[in-house]
Amino acid sequence: MQRTGDLKLIQELNRSIILKTIRHYGPISRSEIAKRNKISPTTVTAAVRKLLQQELVYEDSVGVSSGGRKPILVRFSTESRFIIGVAITNSSIKIAKINLDAKVRRQKIFPIHNLRGELIVDYFLKSIGQFLEEYSDLTKCIGISIIFPGIINVEKGIIYENTKLKLKNIPLKEMVEKRFKLKTWLENDANAIALAEKQFGAYKKFKNLVYITIGDGVGAGIIVNGSIVRGCSGGTGEFGHTSIDRNGKYCDCGNRGCLENYINWPAIYSKVLSSVAQGKHTMMLELAKGDINRVTPSIFRYALKKDDQLAKEIMEETSGYLATGIVNLINLLNPDIIIFGGKVAYDNHFLLSRVKKLVYKQAMDILTDNLKICSTSLGEDFRMIAAATIPLQEIFHFSVFS
Repeated sequence: MQRTGDLKLIQELNRSIILKTIRHYGPISRSEIAKRNKISPTTVTAAVRKLLQQELVYEDSVGVSSGGRKPILVRFSTESRFIIGVAITNSSIKIAKINLDAKVRRQKIFPIHNLRGELIVDYFLKSIGQFLEEYSDLTKCIGISIIFPGIINVEKGIIYENTKLKLKNIPLKEMVEKRFKLKTWLENDANAIALAEKQFGAYKKFKNLVYITIGDGVGAGIIVNGSIVRGCSGGTGEFGHTSIDRNGKYCDCGNRGCLENYINWPAIYSKVLSSVAQGKHTMMLELAKGDINRVTPSIFRYALKKDDQLAKEIMEETSGYLATGIVNLINLLNPDIIIFGGKVAYDNHFLLSRVKKLVYKQAMDILTDNLKICSTSLGEDFRMIAAATIPLQEIFHFSVFS
């Protein structure tokens, strides 16, 4: 005899499969759902009725008849629930309301300034609280998804270490859930962006993918045979802390010659400052209205597009360091594709072309024959899309809506 618990589980699994089918193929008829999943029409009808009640799907239009009555097509309701996505970098906290198709509906940026350690954690929690004050009803909020640079224990929701922000062993998931009473996810930012490229980007077909983010820090999300590689402590992908010069600059991590100290935004900005102090001309100063302190990555990239000589010189040097690190990655991992993102690499065709040229010259031919090196395909909201990807992956692959 089948137990009630077993029946309920089967119903939930069927509903999950049907919801995923509607999301992927909709608008779609009930009969087509049944055919695609080899589930009885009665089961599909019951599941769709429940999904309609939950407002997760809606009846959209009338399909073409195959002999009988015209079928009513159902479509996934992307606005029926929402996610609070949080992306933390070493300089800012971005918080957004995101729909079930990973589209940003509202967002706000909170500058971090020079906060570190416990102060940044307090500020982080206050920032989320301030953002949530706009919502009188959070019943349709699935939860809070946080992506963060550094070594993360995903299962426990702990930030093991972020050397730039002076954070160590912070149980952030537990702290957020206790404070806001919402389910919370915590993931390394580069891992999340790599998954987002697979789920929502233009690189879905690639099984072996490396996403490299170059911003305030440098990290990598690595997918091998379709799965994220984390390592025993969640530290896989600390690409910025691979050393390219054992006698080089000291790093916050305690090592010397770490790659990120040669290619991240603070390193680039420092070169801009010292060059201007030496009297070198650059249009960046004009774009920043004469205030060198107002030069941003977007100003730097714009100057690069306009053939600013200083910007080109700095980026040429940066490309050389980055290519050295990437050759090591290629020789270790032999990926299908390497994707660039982050505020230094975003929309930076100069960097992309120089690195490709150097990598194809320096790496082993057999490992670069079919290798693609591309820019992120996710657009400016890539971090928010990445934050949404974590709960959406769980919902549509491992669990069902309650």
